[in-house]
Amino acid sequence: MRSGLAASLRALVPIALAFALGFALFAASGYDVAAVLAGLWQGAVAAPGSLEQSLRWALPLAIVSLGIIITLRTGEFNIGAQGQLLVGGLGAVAAPLLLPDLPPAIVIPLALLGGIIGGALWSGIAGALKVWFNSDEVINTLMLNFIAVLLIQWFTTGPFKDDSTRGENASTPRIDLSFRLSDSSGVSLELLVIVVIAALFAWLLVERSPFGLQSKLVGSSPRVAAWQGLRIRRIHILTYLLAGAFAGLAGALEVLGPSGRLVTGATPTLGFTAIVVAIVGLLRVPGALLAALFFGGLQAAILFLPIVTNLPSSGLRIIEGLVALLITAQFIWRRRRDSASESEA
Repeated sequence: MRSGLAASLRALVPIALAFALGFALFAASGYDVAAVLAGLWQGAVAAPGSLEQSLRWALPLAIVSLGIIITLRTGEFNIGAQGQLLVGGLGAVAAPLLLPDLPPAIVIPLALLGGIIGGALWSGIAGALKVWFNSDEVINTLMLNFIAVLLIQWFTTGPFKDDSTRGENASTPRIDLSFRLSDSSGVSLELLVIVVIAALFAWLLVERSPFGLQSKLVGSSPRVAAWQGLRIRRIHILTYLLAGAFAGLAGALEVLGPSGRLVTGATPTLGFTAIVVAIVGLLRVPGALLAALFFGGLQAAILFLPIVTNLPSSGLRIIEGLVALLITAQFIWRRRRDSASESEA
């Protein structure tokens, strides 16, 4: 219990430090820090519709972070969730656009399955490169993010183009309302149920399955895992496929939910923020869900703050970036320290 509390406090320290540095910068720049704090609270919690907006961003962050938990516990630093999310959205939008005459009971499951498969296959590319060619997973997944963006641009300006859009706003045609899981608010009973099912599945996989135990052993003590005769390559590949499947599911829910279509340049930071969510959640499913609510509220506040203060939304983006930087630095430092201890042992 005490170790868990200590770990939680360690995760909160970088967040508190990031906010302190951000508010100090705002004060030095002449902004009213008290007004910014009030705006944060209103944007995330108190203003009409703010809780719904916070939940709208928390849901996809939670789902993507579930896959990232699996990769980080296995010792893989996968930063390709953004690309996997986009390809998942592409896989999902194809079903309602290509099969508009079929009933929703068939099209919606096909769209969700298309998103899951699309994200898994895109992530599987990075996994295969790492397992069979020992390529660096950070570089692989980062480059695949850029390729995914270009792929989406090609589809939204080519085969699936909506002639009424262009440039940075190019998109596919809107999905028929009968195939949508929510309106533009991004919150519905259907989406909540899917997120709960995904979280329960991830928790059972990580905490109550042989794969969860094996992947944790591979991530913490790869030499011991090899001595135990574990099939490390297969575990790594499955890890990437699962991570991509969760990210692809999140992309599918964006398309079938608040977006209603696939848009060039949509949700550009969602996949990266989910990495921080997973780390702040201490690589535990319940912790990631709570962290997703926090960062969902921060995203809602970012959109709301310029309405009530003269601080631009980029101000809170600075804090968000500082949180990501400090959390990631702390995580990598702890990983290297643990690896050094294992080598000495």
